[in-house]
Order: sequence, then structure tokens, then C-alpha cells
Amino acid sequence: MIEREKLVAIVGPDNVTEDPAILDSFSKDMSFVAPIRPDYVVKVRNKDDAEQLVKLARETKTPLVPVSSGAPHYRGDTVPSVGGAVIVDFSGMKQIIRVDRRNRTILFEPGVTFGELIPAAAEGGLRLNIPLMPRQTKSVTGSMLEREPVIMPTYHWDIADPLQCVEVIYGTGDWFRTGAAAGPGDLEDQWKAGGGQVEAAGPSSASWYRIISGSQGTMGLITWSSARCEILPKLEEPYVVGSSQIEPLMEMVHWLVRYRIPNECFIVNNTNLAAMMAHDPKNYQAIKDSLPTYILFFNLAGYNYYPEKRIAAHEVDVMKIAQRAQVAPFRSLGAVTAFDVLKAVQGASPEPYWKSRAKGASQDTLFITNFQSVSRTIDIMYNMATKCDYPATDIGIYVQPLVQGANYHVEFNLFYDAANPKDAQKVRELIVTSVNPLVSGGAFFSRPYGEITRTIMNKDAATVQALRKVKNILDPDNVMNPGKLCF
Repeated sequence: MIEREKLVAIVGPDNVTEDPAILDSFSKDMSFVAPIRPDYVVKVRNKDDAEQLVKLARETKTPLVPVSSGAPHYRGDTVPSVGGAVIVDFSGMKQIIRVDRRNRTILFEPGVTFGELIPAAAEGGLRLNIPLMPRQTKSVTGSMLEREPVIMPTYHWDIADPLQCVEVIYGTGDWFRTGAAAGPGDLEDQWKAGGGQVEAAGPSSASWYRIISGSQGTMGLITWSSARCEILPKLEEPYVVGSSQIEPLMEMVHWLVRYRIPNECFIVNNTNLAAMMAHDPKNYQAIKDSLPTYILFFNLAGYNYYPEKRIAAHEVDVMKIAQRAQVAPFRSLGAVTAFDVLKAVQGASPEPYWKSRAKGASQDTLFITNFQSVSRTIDIMYNMATKCDYPATDIGIYVQPLVQGANYHVEFNLFYDAANPKDAQKVRELIVTSVNPLVSGGAFFSRPYGEITRTIMNKDAATVQALRKVKNILDPDNVMNPGKLCF
């Protein structure tokens, strides 16, 4: 066990916590992973704190679990997998270091949340490409590192977007800057020379950010990151399209994204849209009942030059695409207007978090697939729900085109009453038993969490072997969140 005095020497006495209630709060989350209590929660203040902490962890063989988002947590990746761990709490590192409209980039520390960064970006004339209504307390850095899908596929150029550059302290204790931030010089030198930390790949021909992305804290600690942004539009015209089947909406979204017409663009079912729009959970069912089964939302944007003409030209193309798909865009559907949806999805979710509104708790099954497999995987999930005695009508569905429509994020949000053990068991069983059928149906689980991780990782021995080699180089003592992924 690591000595408290050594931790205090690094971060000060006020930043080392042994309070049983706080330790218990970090020992579990909303997922089904087994609870394990950490020994300490340590709040780091800067890069030097993090660097010294990693070196101390190597000396004492102490596991470190990085946490940057505020509670609640949902996926088990911030719960220790082994005893004797130290939670590395980045929530106090909240500096927004630079808002660079010219290079469309924001650089910030890991404790900065969506609730804080979205308005800061807007003040600088920029818009973050954000996930679907993230939690107010969700770390932007944490979200980008986990490759959470973003809702503007037209500006999604790489699976890791909008993540650009990071400063990382590997498990060796060495710090490193990726992409354009690697040099020459420090950040101030680069800014003076006109640099903006906008290129994610590098240094040289290596893409170091890909090693860190999706690693669930098993490679190193991030002390700042930069995000690609877009210019705020001058004029916006949102639309909603409803259908009893998802196939016509998939046809329409394919052509919308292929022609790079919309900004925000995604498909949800009525279960999810009702949860998103029901600020008062009491209104959830009424909103759901007013909606068609599936809803496509998209937003047309005009910028500083001829915004009305730009949108008018896009509307002509939209109507042709809609006619081909045999659907019709509207300004509202049931109890929901397109402008209400636009306002909601351009910010963080108000409390209560939208995934908690239907029944109080939720778990997600999420994967990437191709255009042809989206409908098939939905059918598979419905069939598995019936076998697990989980109501299919309670499944929230979210389909997000990625990388300009090259593939699709599919997410099933399983809402349940956490206070009801039978409900929780049905959801747990559905998550575990649906993995293999979904894989057979075309699902690629690029971000496995919790109990299904071993099932997924065991399907690709070559990748596991390569990851372990990289891990051994960057974290030779296995102190960085051991027990996650294949480590």
C-alpha cells in the first residue's frame, strides 16, 4: 500500500482523500462491474503533479485510475479492477487554455466539462462537434478519448475527431505531446509562429493519438487536449422526418451526408426522442405516444456569406432526396418541434440527464456497423430482448453516421428501474447475451466496456497481442488502470 505522506508531498494534504464515503463513491458506478474500493482519491493540479504521481506509482507498483468527469459514471471504466488503487482526479484542472477561431481549435485541461466548454466556444464564435446531449458534468477530454460519436458527420473526418493534440504522461513517467503540438518549441513558441495544434497525426508519420484513443486510461494520463471546432452559423433551418420503418430514413440520411448537406444529423426512435425532450419525466410517455417510431433530425446552416441562398439551395436538394426515399421533412412531429430538438442537441443535457428520465437508469449497448447492417442489428436486438423478457418498446435506439457516412454508430439505450433487481437483471442478461448475435449480424464493438470486454477481445488474438506489446513499452509496470480491456 502506498504511503499517504508520499502522496501529500506531491499534491498537498488537501488533495489526498481517505474519506470512506468518497472512496465508496469511486468504488462503483451505474454499470454492473464488481465494486472495488480505491485506497485514495488524489486531485492533481497540473502536469508536474501527474508526472510525479506516475513515477511514484511505478516505484510502489500502485495502480492509477484516471477520472476527469463528474458523477454519475456509467461504463465501469473508472472503477478500479484491482485493489490498492489510487483514483487520479482531474476534475479540478479546468483551465481553458486557448480559443483559436482562426484555426477553429480550442485547447483545454481534462477537468473542463461540456457544460463549461460549449458556452466558452460560443463566446469565441466556435461550435464544438459534440455527442448527443452529453452530461453537463462529462469531461470533454474524456468524451473525445473514448471516441464518443458526434452529431455533425459532415465535419467528422476521422474516427477520433474532434480530438486533435494531447499532452500525455505515459506509464513510464515520461511526458509527450502528440500531433502538431509535438513541436518545434513549446505551445507559446508554436502560437507565435502561427501554429494552432490542429493536426492530430504525428510527430513524424506515426499517429500516436490512436494509441491513446479508446484506451480507457490504460496507456497514460492526459493533462490537456485540443479539439477541432466549427464556425457558428448565422442562420439555421432544422427539420424532422418521421417513419414507421427505419429503412427510408437510412436511405435519406445516406444521401444527405454523402452530399455533405446538413450540420447536425442523426436518427433516433420515439423512445429516445421522448427522453431527450421530456425535461419533466412526467411528460415522457405523452411525448413518446405523439411520435412516429423513427425520427430523422437534420439541420441546414448558412454562414456569413449569403446564408439564405445557401440554405435555399440545400432545401432544393433535400426535397429531391426525400422524394426518392418516399418521406417528407417537417418542422414538427407530434409534440416535438425541429427547433426544440436543435436547441436541445446543441448543448449539454439539462438535469435530470436524458438517459435517466424514462425509468431512472440506463445501460448502453453500442457498436459500429455499415449501412446495410443497421436494420439487421436492430431486428437482432429486438429478438434478444424478447428472449430476455425485456420490453422491446423500452429500447432506445440512436443511429449516428460517422466519418461522413463511411460507417454508422448504433446504440441501444436500455432503460430500467435500478431499484428493481429483476429489471436490472434483465438488462444485464440482454447486454451479455446479445453480443455474439450482434457480431454475427455485422456489429463491430470498437469500444467494449464492462462484462462484454473479454468476449470482444477474445475474438481477435492478433490485436490483443499487439496491444500488449504497446502497453509493455508505454506502461512496463502495468500501473495505468490495470484490468481494463485486455490488460
